[in-house]
Amino acid sequence: MSYLIKNSYATVGPHNTRQGDIRISNGVISEIGTNLEAKGEQIVDAKGCVIYPGFVNTHHHLAQSILKGVPAGLNKGLGEWLAAVPYRFWPKIPPKLMYLAAKLGIYELQRSGATTCADHHYLYHQSTSYEMEQAVWQAAEEMGMRFVLCRGSATRIGSHKGMKSMQLEPETPELVMRRMEQSLQFHDNNPLSMSRLCMAPTSLIHSCEPAHLKEFAQFARQHQLKMHSHLLEVQYDEQQAQSQYAMSAVEYAQSCDWLGADVWFAHLVKTDQQSRELLAGTGTGIAHCPTSNCRLGSGIAAAVEMQALGMPVTIGVDGSASSESGSMLQELNLAWLLQRAQNGADSLQPQQVLQWASQNGAELLRFKSGQIEVGFAADLVAYRIDSPRMATVHSLELAPLLCGEPADIEYSFINGRMVIDNQRSTVVDVDELMSQIHHEMTAFMRTVL
Repeated sequence: MSYLIKNSYATVGPHNTRQGDIRISNGVISEIGTNLEAKGEQIVDAKGCVIYPGFVNTHHHLAQSILKGVPAGLNKGLGEWLAAVPYRFWPKIPPKLMYLAAKLGIYELQRSGATTCADHHYLYHQSTSYEMEQAVWQAAEEMGMRFVLCRGSATRIGSHKGMKSMQLEPETPELVMRRMEQSLQFHDNNPLSMSRLCMAPTSLIHSCEPAHLKEFAQFARQHQLKMHSHLLEVQYDEQQAQSQYAMSAVEYAQSCDWLGADVWFAHLVKTDQQSRELLAGTGTGIAHCPTSNCRLGSGIAAAVEMQALGMPVTIGVDGSASSESGSMLQELNLAWLLQRAQNGADSLQPQQVLQWASQNGAELLRFKSGQIEVGFAADLVAYRIDSPRMATVHSLELAPLLCGEPADIEYSFINGRMVIDNQRSTVVDVDELMSQIHHEMTAFMRTVL
């Protein structure tokens, strides 16, 4: 399907704001101009809307979409929360519920402006069914989401409190790579591809031996895969790196071949100046996840300083068990506010946050998206700005980012496919999805409690 988007208030990218029409053909932006004439396309009337490039979520845990607000974890920090919530539940999640959870999480992302998701899927152990991974690939395809499966792994129980609570046999490195080879069928390095695979041990410090990390890095680079993991969300990572390896956590990552332009880490809350300079000097990126970091009391990443040093800064939602809204728009709004609270009112412009969430994320994941330019993927989101909540914002083109949730998305396109039309999903029956989740969750909770 081809579309011609007309009458929007403005199109807002990381580097410019302009008025005009947008022509979509074969999944890409084929023309931008004023008073464009239709050439047989479907006309999309975006009056009362502002158009943003689709957001690129660089760190998520879709399985957690069914684990929001678990009472046992509401007031716990990361270590205790991991044991009380995700590691308590995930070994028992069946494939059908995983599929439904992934669809729900992707729907929440789409209704908050995201068009790409990198999901850190770590539900693997020695006897994990491959159906658990297939469920996520299937959900992403059906939802029309541009998708990166960051394949988690643990080859030892390690020092992390959450992992110790599992009492499951971890994978061997050989099993990890054999299963990764099976999943390479989904990996497409084309800049406009819809699916990618990423090497992503669950925790760089706690879940793998150094030799295993080196093997994984070699495998990833041999197959041109990006590399991702959690690092320095809390101080415990630094303490364990110093205790076990007599070096900082970032130096340890470097010693295991886990720094570089093909690597990004979630969180990086507890970095010092020396670590930030090493990360920046190697081109290593960050998925900044402010809501989850606040929810778990972990702190605030020094994202503005990282940007100043030249690090690629991107935005991640993190899992909904510690970021209940599952909203990319909330992450932008909170990142903007928190960084200003720490660094001053002139330290971070709204357009820079938009760049983190769009262009930077797309470049980090190697997609030709995140910008409203001819030849780029038609990943576009039209927000209503004529509502009472937004219509009086003087910088109207920035109203969605400045106001945050709730926001009304009139249209959303991914790879030129309309996934939201007149504020309704075209890719999932939300009522039916919630009915299925309720049914499956009722049965699932009987196995857990």
